[in-house]
Amino acid sequence: MASKNEDARVDTIAGKVDAAGVSSAQRRQLHKTIWSIADELRGAVDGWEFKSYVLGMLFYRYISENLTAYVNAGEEEAGAPDFDYAQLDDETAEGARQGIVDEKGYFILPSQLFANVVARAPHDDNLNEALSAVFRAIEGSAVGTQSEDDMRGLFQDVDVNSPRLGPTVMDRNKKLTAVLQKIAELPLSVNSETSRTDLFGDAYEYLIHMYAANGGKSGGEFFTPPEVGALLARIATIGKTSANKVYDPACGSGGLLLAVQRLLGDENVGKGLYGQEINLTIYNLARMNMFLHNVGFNQFDLRLGDTLIHPQHVDDEPFEVIVSNPPYSTKWVGSANPELITDPRFSPAGVLAPKSKADLAFTMHMISWLAENGTAAIVEFPGVLYRGGAEKKIRTYLLDSNYVDAVIQLPPDLFFGTTIATCILVLKKSKPDDTVMFINASELFTRSGNKNTMTPEHQTRVIDALKSREPEQYFSAVVHRSDIANREDNLSVSAYVETKSTREEINIDELNSRIDRIVAREQELRQRIDDIVDALERSSSCCDLSKERSK
Repeated sequence: MASKNEDARVDTIAGKVDAAGVSSAQRRQLHKTIWSIADELRGAVDGWEFKSYVLGMLFYRYISENLTAYVNAGEEEAGAPDFDYAQLDDETAEGARQGIVDEKGYFILPSQLFANVVARAPHDDNLNEALSAVFRAIEGSAVGTQSEDDMRGLFQDVDVNSPRLGPTVMDRNKKLTAVLQKIAELPLSVNSETSRTDLFGDAYEYLIHMYAANGGKSGGEFFTPPEVGALLARIATIGKTSANKVYDPACGSGGLLLAVQRLLGDENVGKGLYGQEINLTIYNLARMNMFLHNVGFNQFDLRLGDTLIHPQHVDDEPFEVIVSNPPYSTKWVGSANPELITDPRFSPAGVLAPKSKADLAFTMHMISWLAENGTAAIVEFPGVLYRGGAEKKIRTYLLDSNYVDAVIQLPPDLFFGTTIATCILVLKKSKPDDTVMFINASELFTRSGNKNTMTPEHQTRVIDALKSREPEQYFSAVVHRSDIANREDNLSVSAYVETKSTREEINIDELNSRIDRIVAREQELRQRIDDIVDALERSSSCCDLSKERSK
């Protein structure tokens, strides 16, 4: 069973515990307000396209208030309790630039802080250009420093000159002013005395969640539902109270990395969070997400690029904790690039994943970069568990190497963009035996809105089963490698965990009695039909005889 300390961490990751002291009801109301504002601001701009403006401005407000709180706290310690950085002149502030950049990773002049720009916005005919200059200045403040890669291009998706905002500069500035003012009205705060960002990070995650929910397949490609992220984090950290490095090779908006950080605690992730994302816009969102959760620039290392072809953390592996929800059955170059079969990540299996299905290419990449004492928890498309060809050969390699620790069947309709019931593949390099645990968690869900969701209690049921490693009828099984080989290395949970029948038990005597009654009734009806037919034939004969006599 889960320990009290773990229960506390789980409550935190599930959103039950709030360091800011915000009740669930207040949080729900805030979420409702945030989404109504975002939807109201959208206007004629498609919601999916408009996300960059709302999320970007929210980030701009956060880093402005975070920097202000940091400087004010320092001045208060120095004996100036009434100091307000937002009221300082730019020339004086310049003297503190280097120290602030070294600590925060960026610098913002007082005149360019969110609050001051908002105050001027209704009367600024050049607001779009002013914002563009602010964003360039913030990104430029990190050039030549350790945070340069973390800040570069963060605002490039916030196109303040886009015709999507309006046909004229006046129309665009009106829309930008509305966004700024509405974001300014949100009841959010930065607490400089805690490592948490209070409501900013929560608001940002909520907005990403809502944009993903309304973004169809596109949304599902970068966002993993929080409860699935929580489950992956709990699985990958079983038996751990800390982790040196956490990795996600297809990190999307960074939610899975943050789930592990939230579960273990900020101080218990040694060298930080590492991830790679192929989509530029989502890569920017992920970096913003880190800052908004108070993960400093020196605590995360996110890179842009194709992980399978151009992995960006070669010098940082291996990783003790890996959590990932890679894209389902996406295409990749595969065998079209003959050099890949010699890549040490893929060569041990002796075969490459199919060009039309890169799922197991990601899996091979992760097992290659997993530490000897590490655990990888990976969301997989169900086909990889049973398909033949190259995928079967890769499964055989993983099984023969004794890397497969568990397979967990998830409920259907958890993810945005698909209703398919996915699974979790748990990999380890140091296992005490050659068994694989199979868990059927397909019924562990509740319906929430138009999607299914796994509650913390559902997650705990899975975690307890993984810890005890005891078989349970209709729920789990522990299977030896030889038995899996007898099934041609099929890893489908349904092949090993019996499904509970929903049919009522059959009483043979009662069934035979019912059959006898049916047969008797059938004979009775046949006899009645025969009698009716005979009567009709006699009646017909009489009619014919009468007609003959009348002639």
